[in-house]
Amino acid sequence: MKSGFVGIIGRPNVGKSTLINSIIKRKVAITSNKPQTTRNIIQGIYNEDKVQIVFVDTPGIHKPTNKLGKTLNKQAYYSINDTDIILFIVDAYDGLGKGDIYILDKLKKVDKPIILVINKIDKITHEEILNRINDYKDLYDFDEIIPVSALTRNNIEDLIDTLKKYLPDNIKYYNEDSITNKSIDFLMSEIVREKVFNFTDEEVPHSITCVTDSVEVGKTSYKIRISIIVDRDSLKKIIIGKQGEMIKKIGIASRKDLEELLNRNVYLELFVKTVKKWREKDKYLSEFGFKDFEN
Repeated sequence: MKSGFVGIIGRPNVGKSTLINSIIKRKVAITSNKPQTTRNIIQGIYNEDKVQIVFVDTPGIHKPTNKLGKTLNKQAYYSINDTDIILFIVDAYDGLGKGDIYILDKLKKVDKPIILVINKIDKITHEEILNRINDYKDLYDFDEIIPVSALTRNNIEDLIDTLKKYLPDNIKYYNEDSITNKSIDFLMSEIVREKVFNFTDEEVPHSITCVTDSVEVGKTSYKIRISIIVDRDSLKKIIIGKQGEMIKKIGIASRKDLEELLNRNVYLELFVKTVKKWREKDKYLSEFGFKDFEN
């Protein structure tokens, strides 16, 4: 038996959550084309015969503008310190950026295997892939450099095979049918948050969070109530929409994914609540599931 914990880090919007979903072959982390989608440390568990790899998806490391942002950065740094192997994910299409340099400076203090994963190679040519490899290998002596496309699963199996060489443990941490450490309640609320991200403008998603209020289990269906928390009333109006059209759209799309997750019919009720300045208050950060970690 070989096992270990693998931290996935990188700047926002480089495809960390898409990568973990691609590896696990199930949706355990929500995705969006907007940055800073991931807000919690989410573990995706890969199992095969005599191998278990626990992937730790983290919020993108960024310059914080509020207490929530600082907490998210601390979560990412915690993952660097508390895993066995680091996957540093970069965006092949965007190329080397200031955010990458900032993270590399943090990694220079880390004494564990660090693997550079150049993601989104489906968007660039073979020659450009080689150029990206050269750009990064001159900055840091990575243990491995692996180009992948999380979206198309190109080179994903090679990445898994490479990781097996570095696994330090011989303990099975989770049952072989486990795919994540997160509760069903968390996954359900995240599905709704993803739909808010997808259907609303740039200003809205980062000001909201979602919380599962209740779940009633019937013989053939679930009745689920989820609150969408916003920090000001103007956003509440946007999410509800004219004559309730936006909240209806979010609900229909959410219910479809919830039924796929639960394999049952779902009756979904969504509520939009204003909690002013929730991103700045420890009480609400704790109540809404954001954990604070020391560097």
